[in-house]
Amino acid sequence: MKRILFVSAGHSFPKGAFAFLQSLQQHEPICVTGLFFRPIDDRAMANASHVPVPGPYLRLLEKEKKVLEDHKTLFSSLCESHYIKHQVHENEEEWYKDILARESRFSDLMVVSGELFYSDVDDDQPNSFLQEALHVSECPVMVVPEEFTPFRHLVIAYDGSPESLFALKQFCYLLPQYTELPTEFIYAKDEASHEIPDIENLKNFSRLHFSSMNFSKLHFKAASYFATWIGEKQDVLMVCGSFGRSPFSYATRRSFAQEVIREHKMPIFIAHV
Repeated sequence: MKRILFVSAGHSFPKGAFAFLQSLQQHEPICVTGLFFRPIDDRAMANASHVPVPGPYLRLLEKEKKVLEDHKTLFSSLCESHYIKHQVHENEEEWYKDILARESRFSDLMVVSGELFYSDVDDDQPNSFLQEALHVSECPVMVVPEEFTPFRHLVIAYDGSPESLFALKQFCYLLPQYTELPTEFIYAKDEASHEIPDIENLKNFSRLHFSSMNFSKLHFKAASYFATWIGEKQDVLMVCGSFGRSPFSYATRRSFAQEVIREHKMPIFIAHV
């Protein structure tokens, strides 16, 4: 039985992420821990930054706590109705990355919304909160859109790096039920050569895990055009090694995974060393 960390942050409950939990439960029993972070209210922050006015600030605080409790109650109710073994983390605070890092350390997989993670603070995803969550997570992460539908194809982003192989292996070990799907390995680089690094080793490994495979090289810069290319595909799950760099570096140099999350609402499996 796998331990899944379900993370919700902000005013909206991530129904798409929970729908993915339901799909996992259909393949094998899972044990889910719900970790909820209280909404961040800009007005409350503004009050706290000056001489606080107790009345309005306390009312906002109570409102945020009510949202948190409602999400916890909804999560428990949904788990019970779908016979999912679960527990709710005791956290009642706003975003605190150390809690997420510790809980993910003892989890097999983390599941988050690619659209709603503190979207009330910044809806340009992945915002700084989601980027930090993906960076500090100590287990693989499934980023799920709100309109989640079962995927029928896999696209595995491969660049020959240890991180891309790590993500591939983690996906095979954690979610073997999906390795029966048609799978396309993609290597993208702006060069004339048609060679893919270590292609024979990659084929030897992947044929032991996947039933139907195809290997392609795309002749463009992944960071610039990969999101456009994959956006033309339907019912796809993307697997990639990403967000191992510091969150600050993503502020100055976007990755193709960021672009896919921002431009195309599709599930992404992310793992980094």
